[in-house]
Amino acid sequence: MAQLAYNRARNKAIWRDFWARLQGRPNDLLAFDDIREKLRAGGPIYKGLQTIPIKQIVGSVDRYMDFDRAFLPSQTYTDHRWRRIGTAYFEDIILPPVSLYKVGDAYFVVDGNHRVSVAHELGREFIDAEVYECPVRIPVAPDIEPESLEQLSERVQFLMQTGLDRLGDKVDIELSIDGAYPLLIEHIAMHRYFQSVEWSRDFTFQEAAVQWLEEVYQPTVQVIRETGILDEFPRRTETDLYLWVVEHLYYLREQFGESITTEDAARNFASQFTPRPLKRLWHHLTQHLIPQDEVHPDNT
Repeated sequence: MAQLAYNRARNKAIWRDFWARLQGRPNDLLAFDDIREKLRAGGPIYKGLQTIPIKQIVGSVDRYMDFDRAFLPSQTYTDHRWRRIGTAYFEDIILPPVSLYKVGDAYFVVDGNHRVSVAHELGREFIDAEVYECPVRIPVAPDIEPESLEQLSERVQFLMQTGLDRLGDKVDIELSIDGAYPLLIEHIAMHRYFQSVEWSRDFTFQEAAVQWLEEVYQPTVQVIRETGILDEFPRRTETDLYLWVVEHLYYLREQFGESITTEDAARNFASQFTPRPLKRLWHHLTQHLIPQDEVHPDNT
């Protein structure tokens, strides 16, 4: 029976690899070292024996080339050991718990890769594990993808530089725009400069970050929420809209003067750049029907 289970698992792995290549999507287990480096994971801190959902185990410390993302055997040299573990499962032999690193809500196998693979193939939902937690500054979901690591790394760097994550749940800064976190750093650096000039003292970067959060970022996000413009941009975040609205506000004020408000800029940006073609068309048509010094989106 173990041999049949292994053959079935290998066939699944071959087909999964074929379809993944055909669709151009990743199918590899995540390497823990990549996660630790990119997300600056701490620890590990021993958390004891726990029962872990197998679907949340998404990577390995040193065997990530031997299994695919579904923990199916991707190499033939795993045959003997896989079948031996499989036989133990079929004979109800109690196996020792696996050893896992926990990063957010995702787990990485330290010891017991074959046990996880066999349990997954046999339809087991949970597995006993000795868990060691590696703390990180941001949420990490089990569906994390390799291509998202650079952006997550930028977010971690941003939080390390600003210290804003120390403020707890009141801070929810997340970008979906590649390479945009340095723009937020520039905003804070500019705020720091003006605050230092106004108060005739040198503000630390983290002091300036808290002031920027309270005096610039959060008021702008509040306008974004009140105007409901986030609904016009599916799959984007409030922080994405913050960057776009602030940039658009500067542009409009250069064109029409300082009387332009953040709400004006938010509504005008949404009407001008919404991905909905009919709304964009309406905006461009009405631009020719109103005086050029009128920019309030209620008139566009």
